[in-house]
Amino acid sequence: MIDDVVKDARTRMNKSIEALKGELSKIRTGRAHVSVLDHIHVEYYGSEVPLSQVAKLSAEDARTLSVTPWEKDMVGKIEKAIMTSDLGLNPSSAGTVIRIPMPPLTEERRRELGKVVRHEGENAKIAIRNIRRDANSDFKAFLKEKEISEDDERRGEEMVQKLTDECVAEVDRIVAQKEKELMEV
Repeated sequence: MIDDVVKDARTRMNKSIEALKGELSKIRTGRAHVSVLDHIHVEYYGSEVPLSQVAKLSAEDARTLSVTPWEKDMVGKIEKAIMTSDLGLNPSSAGTVIRIPMPPLTEERRRELGKVVRHEGENAKIAIRNIRRDANSDFKAFLKEKEISEDDERRGEEMVQKLTDECVAEVDRIVAQKEKELMEV
């Protein structure tokens, strides 16, 4: 019973860490990476679809992304979707290939992105702490129902706390790594 609660907490905490990694991959560093375009959607035959489903995305070099649409008539729509996104990018098309130069990050912009990274890390820590709270309340409920002893409850809480500490340390490591990446010129 205790092991089930701890196992569930571990699974949920790992999902929080994976969600953090996903959010941080969208924050661009100095290098061009196709994950920057992940959240862009394009109108395709009446429905909004992710850019990756209507075109081939690739990084030409450290400062340029290229988008090659599967259909020639999608070039204009893709260009418009990239321009109207919140990324501040200016694509240019050469026939059927759209090239997106990535402007270098200014020092001020790097600091702003650092704040965003820390904020995302804090959100992940809050999610992990909430999972710990849920697990501890499960232990208290089991104790109240006399399904476990007080010693078992204490042991379960210690296991969940140890797991929480590990996950929070992992979040701190991920955030520090991303901040270091952002500050590289």
